[in-house]
Order: sequence, then structure tokens, then C-alpha cells
Amino acid sequence: MTNMSQIVGQLRAEQHRLARQITTITSVLKTLGKASPNGTRVRRLSAAGRISIAAAQKARWAKVRAKNRKVVTIAKRSTLSAAARAKIAAAQRARWARVKAEDKAA
Repeated sequence: MTNMSQIVGQLRAEQHRLARQITTITSVLKTLGKASPNGTRVRRLSAAGRISIAAAQKARWAKVRAKNRKVVTIAKRSTLSAAARAKIAAAQRARWARVKAEDKAA
């Protein structure tokens, strides 16, 4: 009799284990059944939908470009008169003459 009750106990334990596995497999199949065959959802847009999205994106970029478009003005270069250039050249010659005189003295 002991052997028979042990066998029944083992069979019930096996039944519970198999029931848990079947529950797991069922839930996995439910989850996978909702997805498309390759595992990702496919979202289809009509041609009109794609055109409207493209037009909206072009309008957004046009707005951004319009804000960033700044006109840069280049300042006019000033020119020195001949007298000013002569004065600067004379000052520079005098500086170099002092440097050379200090080098000779040292």
C-alpha cells in the first residue's frame, strides 16, 4: 500500500509540474500570437499620409532656416593717406635705429 500511495503522490507532483509548464507555454503563445511573423509590428502609411508628413517636415526646416539666415555686412577697410604711411614708416625706422644703436653700445 505504501508503494501505491508513493506512486500516486509522484504522479500528482508530475501533474502539477506539467500544468505549470502548459500555463507558461500558453502565455508565451498568446504573447507571440499578437506580434507579426518577424517579431516587429508593421505600420503602413498611405501615400497621402507620407506626402503630408514630408510637407510638414519641409515647412519646419524652412522655418528653422529662415530664423538662422542672417546677413553679415563686411566693414569697409579704411585706407591710410600717403602722409600717414610716411609718418608710420619714419617712426618705425627710428625704433630700429634705437635698437641697432643699443646693440652696438652693448
